[in-house]
Amino acid sequence: MPRPSSAPTSGHAAIARVLGGEILSGARKPGSRMPSVDEMFTLFGVSRVVVREVTKTLAAKGLVTAKTKVGTLVLAPSHWNWLDPDVLAWRASVGLDVAFLNQIGEVRLAVEPLSAALAARNATRQDRQQMKTALRQMQDAGGDHRKFADADLAFHVAIGQASGNPFFRSFTAVIQVALLGILAKTSVGVIADEKSHARSTARHAKVLDAIAAGDEEAARKAMVRVIEEGLKHSGARRRAG
Repeated sequence: MPRPSSAPTSGHAAIARVLGGEILSGARKPGSRMPSVDEMFTLFGVSRVVVREVTKTLAAKGLVTAKTKVGTLVLAPSHWNWLDPDVLAWRASVGLDVAFLNQIGEVRLAVEPLSAALAARNATRQDRQQMKTALRQMQDAGGDHRKFADADLAFHVAIGQASGNPFFRSFTAVIQVALLGILAKTSVGVIADEKSHARSTARHAKVLDAIAAGDEEAARKAMVRVIEEGLKHSGARRRAG
């Protein structure tokens, strides 16, 4: 049976994170049984109430299913709710391989260019100001990868908001994991690549310019370029069509 990490696991959310990470990493295989109430107590020292909450949390995310007289079983990846922010965060915590980053990139390419096009149609003055602020923060980040990524995320969130479609705004968790993957693949803590940041900022500026001009097609194309360059920077590549 997989052992939990050494991190504090007194609350149901913390325990769900540990067990969820084990499922997503493959340490707990599909079809395997999750710990029983007694085993949970041994592993984590928690009550039946907490065990039920953990099971409910994991089940709501499509990671497990409870069966009478059998117990709680791990479900196959096809059942997992990949757009759940916790699932994405737990998956990121166990490692972001190139294949996963490529899959994230493909989803972004399917969603964000349209989001940018809609922003060109629907953005308000306040929306455009939020994008400008985020772009300026990207420029001011210099070689600080973390500040740059935070500003980059804020830029994409502002576009999702400006699209006028709440589903695009909820796509933030996917973008955040992609940016984390890019950070993990860059020279963080070694030599800050200010030239790379400047080129990325320039590509984002083209998206903003197209949105400000109300040019939907230009905004769409500019966003495709942003995402594809991000894929290259993370070590992933767009698959041939």
